[in-house]
Amino acid sequence: MTRGARDDSSVAQAAAPPGRPGGGPHGSPPAPVVTTDGLPDWLDPVAEAVRTVRPTQLSRFLPPEDGRGRQSAVLILFGEGARGPELLLMERAGSLRSHPGQPSFPGGALDPEDGDPHTTGPLRAALREAEEETGLDPAGVQLFGVLPRLYIPVSEFVVTPVVGWWREPSPVGVVDPAETARVFTVPVADLTDPAHRATAVHPSGHLGPAFTVHDALVWGFTAGVIDRMLHFAGWERPWDRSRRVPLDWRA
Repeated sequence: MTRGARDDSSVAQAAAPPGRPGGGPHGSPPAPVVTTDGLPDWLDPVAEAVRTVRPTQLSRFLPPEDGRGRQSAVLILFGEGARGPELLLMERAGSLRSHPGQPSFPGGALDPEDGDPHTTGPLRAALREAEEETGLDPAGVQLFGVLPRLYIPVSEFVVTPVVGWWREPSPVGVVDPAETARVFTVPVADLTDPAHRATAVHPSGHLGPAFTVHDALVWGFTAGVIDRMLHFAGWERPWDRSRRVPLDWRA
């Protein structure tokens, strides 16, 4: 089995079955449910990609085998907007020590009350952080999958991407300006538009996918996950990989 695959399948398997949310340890909130029941048809290829993708197909940066790294989770939330499928993103405050000013998925480090980082902890953390950062109502989110854990070397975060459908959208916006600069949704049509795609060039020489949407440059971990999701869901359109966008030395 590919490194990391066993751990990540256990996260989804540990979630309570539909209709039977179980209580967490030491009085923690009930375990979120992970289910594909009732998803709209357009999400079927995403659900299949989440179910079958392997860690090495998502990134070359995988969690250290010695267990180092701070456990964290992000919420990859698909909704249905005026222009069809869309993703919820936020821009981190420029004053933050980790990834300042960078567009990202809502998310953050696991807290002790989130529970076991190898089972339902990332599910709770992804929803909790999304609520804290964007104000969304977790009750309107249906979690339908968990991607393999990945690693961000520069910040030493071990990240579990939790994938959800915004079944009942709620108002979102900046909750704490010290953490979040803005909250916005991006149509998938914009993310797949070749005119909005580029290759980001880090001063270190590292190359990675990027998206120019909503007056923002989405790059790094977030762009890498979006790029792979579009590819494995069959939504990717041919784009000019020679188009380069240089990153600031502070990136």
